[in-house]
Amino acid sequence: TVVCSCFVLNSLETVIGLYGETLEVPCNNGKAKPEDLLITKWKYVKAIRGDLLVRKKDQSASVLAQDEYKDRVSMAENSSLLLSAAKLSDQKTFTCMIVAGADITEYPVNVLIHKAPSGLELSEKAKELEIGKPTKLGECVAKDANPAANITWLKDNKPLIADGKGILIHTSVQEDPITGLLTTSSVLEYSAGKEDAHAQFTCSSQDTVGQEQVSSPVTFTITYRTENISLEVISGGRFIEGDNVTLKCVADGNPAPTSFNFNLKGDVVKVENSDSYTLTDVTRYTTGEYKCSLVDDPTLEASRHITVDYLDIKLNPSGKILKSAGDAVDLALYFNASGKPTVSWSKDNVKIDKEPKFTKLTYSDSGRYECEVTMGPLSRKASFELVVEGAPVIRQLSKKRSEDGRHKILICEAEGSPKPTVSWSINGTSLDESPFINGKITHKITVVPTVNLSVSCTVYNELGQDTRVIQLSPSKYDVKV
Repeated sequence: TVVCSCFVLNSLETVIGLYGETLEVPCNNGKAKPEDLLITKWKYVKAIRGDLLVRKKDQSASVLAQDEYKDRVSMAENSSLLLSAAKLSDQKTFTCMIVAGADITEYPVNVLIHKAPSGLELSEKAKELEIGKPTKLGECVAKDANPAANITWLKDNKPLIADGKGILIHTSVQEDPITGLLTTSSVLEYSAGKEDAHAQFTCSSQDTVGQEQVSSPVTFTITYRTENISLEVISGGRFIEGDNVTLKCVADGNPAPTSFNFNLKGDVVKVENSDSYTLTDVTRYTTGEYKCSLVDDPTLEASRHITVDYLDIKLNPSGKILKSAGDAVDLALYFNASGKPTVSWSKDNVKIDKEPKFTKLTYSDSGRYECEVTMGPLSRKASFELVVEGAPVIRQLSKKRSEDGRHKILICEAEGSPKPTVSWSINGTSLDESPFINGKITHKITVVPTVNLSVSCTVYNELGQDTRVIQLSPSKYDVKV
């Protein structure tokens, strides 16, 4: 790999190469060679003239050097000097001499050799840091660079700036007597605070090559006495009966205390090698104030109020209720709760808008009623089944002609519960009975009267019966009841 970076410094072209790499030094900044070029020669200044190599027109380059450059120099097709295995001793001025026609022109080029640090190490780390006392945190070393690397200390990826008080940084640079490479050492003295208990410290190096190296992060134990404690409820904020509630006593000391006293509504329990205590299967009577404190300093105390939610309901009446049509039912829902619950009602699994009222029962009031009382995660249900009974009553007995006009259809409409049985005093055809809904039933028969008739409809159940009579005539005019 051939590496160079060229620029003009104080009117003298300068080339920067990388240590250990092959460096290309351009002749006349890489401009095109003149057509009448006869000779290209590279040299450098030393006690005696330091000729390196020469190339004549239409010939290959010849190495003239007899010193350390003998096996390290060559000439590129564009007349650039190629210098292999660059090192710091190559930092000098090399001159490209061009003979074109009768003119001799020289192009001096200044060479600089740069090297990134071979490594970055954070060593001599402190075992622990003491609050308020400047302590040597560690030493950061960037080895074998040129120019010397700059070292920056960081805490949580943010640079630390020396302030002469809590942050002291001492930097030194040493030169290797053989290679001339430079090693930068930086020592950080740091005065820690509580906020540094989990801080990550690193150091980084920056060099002219453009590379940045960062050390592995380190943390330190920071010791200080407990000044504040708090009582936390790990399991949540509000609870219901049957839950487990874990109390945790948190202290800001480091190392943290390992023993605590838990005051459980007046009963003190000492807990060792733990900072937590669990209340199991809590009830409404668990509600109250709880405290924790340090065993060796009871004055450091924290408290927390715990509320256990509960919900009890009672529905009166309940179960199966038998009532007669026209009766009343006094319905009452009682609840005992730690808060304000929400009540909803349903009849036969269909939600109804409000609590039912039964001042005068009808057959349509029969059904299964359920109330659901909720409060947060708590839910309670209660139900009753209402059965409205009564002796059957015929509400209407009527007749009408069939569509063909040849028959009479008799219609008997009745109410009662349990379901009434319907009977007629004459036989008919096309018997039809409607579904029994809300205590109502309708029964139809078709007859062909040939003479005047009195036809009766009777409905009955175990509670009683009712009979109505209707007059039929074979004439085309109906007889009113």
